[in-house]
Amino acid sequence: MVHHVPMVDATNSPRSARLAVWLAFAAAMAGAAAMLVSGLGSRLGLLDYGSAFALLRAAGWIGAVGAVLCLAALPLASRLGERRALVALLIGVAAGALSFGVPWSMQRAASGAPALYDISTDTTDPPQFVALAAVRRASPNGATYPGAAAAEAQRKGYPDILPLAVAAHPAAAYQRCLEAARALGWQIALADPKAMRIEATDTTPFFGFRDDIVIRITPLGAASRVDIRSASRVGRGDLGANARRIRAFYREMARKG
Repeated sequence: MVHHVPMVDATNSPRSARLAVWLAFAAAMAGAAAMLVSGLGSRLGLLDYGSAFALLRAAGWIGAVGAVLCLAALPLASRLGERRALVALLIGVAAGALSFGVPWSMQRAASGAPALYDISTDTTDPPQFVALAAVRRASPNGATYPGAAAAEAQRKGYPDILPLAVAAHPAAAYQRCLEAARALGWQIALADPKAMRIEATDTTPFFGFRDDIVIRITPLGAASRVDIRSASRVGRGDLGANARRIRAFYREMARKG
């Protein structure tokens, strides 16, 4: 005996077909909504680091399921001949794919990056936070450089993160560093031309995590040496964000040179 699997037929059962279309759309949009809530909740302080990432991971799976359901429902919408349903499903596919793509790209970055949250061009004598010291001490990651194990992991993972030699006297190098920091949109917490140091905070685009930066300029013969340290306030790993930030700073310095 042959058993027939019941399926939604858009011709014989248009109401069921419409229901299937809009349920698929709702699933995809639920993933997108959860993704937005994870970022917005983190930025507003309503979600802590762990909760925000957990919600983002859930959003990815919900969005992936929603996108697949929307793709599967496209023939139904086509048979219904309703343009609005087709547009909704295409939006659902895009929204679901985005909901999955954001956490997937973060996970991929995490798997390829060392589990570090504090990166410094000088791991022997890292620049110290002064103006931001109290904020750092109050944060989960603290103000103290994590030590020799972190320095070794950084050396292996980011061999290009080294001090920068600038062919300018310290005062001129300091000014270029300050201009570069401002051009990158960092919030300047300290600009001290006498101490030749700059401290700033950068906010990550999605979750709104705050990472702190300290720049130190020292004489190097007739030139200058620039050291920079970038440290996340939360998280045992930074998905490579601090190393990318230092590289962006060096590129900005090169443009200004």
